[in-house]
Amino acid sequence: MATRILFGFHAVTVRLKTAPSSITEIHVDSSRRDARMRGFVERAREAGLRIIDSDDARLSKLASNPRHQGVVARVEALPPIHSLDEILEGVEAAKEDPPLVLALDGVTDPHNLGACLRVADGAGVHAVIAPKDHSVGLNATVAKVASGAAETVPYLMVTNLARSLNEMKERGIRIIGTSDDATQTLYDVDLSGPVALVLGAEGPGMRQLTRKTCDELVSIPMAGAVESLNVSVAAGVCLYEARRQRRRAD
Repeated sequence: MATRILFGFHAVTVRLKTAPSSITEIHVDSSRRDARMRGFVERAREAGLRIIDSDDARLSKLASNPRHQGVVARVEALPPIHSLDEILEGVEAAKEDPPLVLALDGVTDPHNLGACLRVADGAGVHAVIAPKDHSVGLNATVAKVASGAAETVPYLMVTNLARSLNEMKERGIRIIGTSDDATQTLYDVDLSGPVALVLGAEGPGMRQLTRKTCDELVSIPMAGAVESLNVSVAAGVCLYEARRQRRRAD
């Protein structure tokens, strides 16, 4: 079975909590004996996992990144994520919270995607979707930045983003895009019902077809000198406004 690398305390701990049997081995920094590392190793041993003492050079090579925090795991790939249809059907059947989807158009930086997944997890997003072209996939850097959210938030790369957005419309989900030149702001629209929030990459923004597919466009009010926000920051602003409205509507 294919394996991949996870690194950093958060990413590996989440896999340890959710699917410990999928972890093949864990490499830890043999020079670290602090409380955080001791607690982590104890938990891994309780799960019956293979632990290998390694030095910083080996950990950096395994992770392909020096910011591994002394923890690198080799893990088996989890079963494929369900389709967007299956996820939405499950949300609708649960009748606990209206669907909330984050669509990312053209986000190619793994740090931005990881941060978007992290905020999506915190805001209770049911799925994050992106086009297969012009987007970054899940990799070790994304998982590290996401601090475990890459394991908990479904990330679906779709063949045609506009088509997927139109299919969500057929389910009664409103498609709200963000644009600096929109005449109404984020705070002028109702986000308490079924919503998909669409954000483009910083700079170029959404592609034209994606923009045309949106039901409404909104801007984030900017009171200072900068003209725009990083996409992960913008995602946090938009998603938590949706969460705020939903709490108020309960």
